[in-house]
Formats: sequence, structure tokens, C-alpha cells
Amino acid sequence: MAQLFKRWSNYVPLILVVVAMLGLATVIGFFSYFGSPRFTDVGYAPQQPVPYSHALHAGDLGMDCRYCHHAIEAAPHANLPPTQTCMNCHEILLPESSRLMPVRESWSTGLPIAWNRIHLLPDYAYFNHSAHLHAGVGCSSCHGLITRMAVVAQAEPLSMGWCLACHRHPESSLRPAGEITSMVWKPDADQARFAAVIMKQNKIAPPQDCSGCHR
Repeated sequence: MAQLFKRWSNYVPLILVVVAMLGLATVIGFFSYFGSPRFTDVGYAPQQPVPYSHALHAGDLGMDCRYCHHAIEAAPHANLPPTQTCMNCHEILLPESSRLMPVRESWSTGLPIAWNRIHLLPDYAYFNHSAHLHAGVGCSSCHGLITRMAVVAQAEPLSMGWCLACHRHPESSLRPAGEITSMVWKPDADQARFAAVIMKQNKIAPPQDCSGCHR
């Protein structure tokens, strides 16, 4: 009696299993990347009510981050500058510029400028901005090269995995206290030795357990 199925049909179950596994791996890989903060959040640059250029102010003019964000070394959250900070200069510089109309309106009404937040962590994640600066983590480690951004965009994913990677190996992110806001500072050949001294001296031991960030 002739066989109902060809010999090659014996491999059909194996082929189906391989195809299913490849399909599952493709789906997991797709959502792992396209659903991750590295794809969905990095590059996020919302339009702001005032076309403020960090490339001009912090880059060309060399303004220190702390002039506008004056509370970053003392407060758990980085502050947005009040209108008074803008008017310290623009009461004299470009006082009639149409681009600065929202600033002048805020100054006359007393209502704050409605800036759109860019770096937003979930409510269940605790992050202390000042603690990281005091440990020696520079602004560019999280915010990128702000001095080159005419429009600020999120430079890093700020995901749990990204944060944990730094907590496990913070050496490359640590720098001298006087270089915290510098965008041109780079670690040298003695970075590992410098980081070891700083970590021991300042008792830097980033938490890696859940309670470190989820309180």
C-alpha cells in the first residue's frame, strides 16, 4: 500500500517548531526595542512656549547650568528658572523681541511660563537630583551635550536598566566637583584610580536593591 504522506513530511513538525520559535523571538525582539524607552523616549523634544536655545546660552555664551537651574545642588528635583531669571538679562537685551513675548507676558501677569517637561520619570521611581551631583555625576551623563542643543531633547532612556548599569559601575560617570556642569570634560587614563579614591572618600555606594529607587 502506498504511503499517504511523503518522506519529507516527517520534517513538518520540526519546521513548524522552528518557525514558531523564530516568530516568537521576532515578536519579543520587536517589542523589546520599539517598546523600550531607548526608542520611545530618546529624542523626545517637545515644542516649548519660548524658543530658548541652550546651544546659544549655555554653549556660545558659556552660561553655567546653575544660573538658571539654581537649585540643582540642593533640591531633590531640578528647578525650572523663574521668569525673573530670564528678565535679569532680557529687560535690557532684546526687550522688544517677538520671540520673548511669552516671557514679557509672564513678567507682567505674574503667571509662570508653561514649559513642557522633557525628562519625566514615573511617579513610582524616586530620584534625588542633588545626591547625584554631590556624588560627582555630571549633567551631561544624563542630559547629553546640552550646549549643542538648540532644542533640548532627551538624550538617554532613563530606564531602570540604564540606571542600574550606572549604579553597578559608576566609575566612568564620576568627575571632579568643579567639572560637574562642564560639557567638554572627559575622563583621562587615571579615571579608574580617581573614581576609586572618590568613591572611598565620599562613601559612594549606589543602591542596587529595589528600595533604593522604589520607596
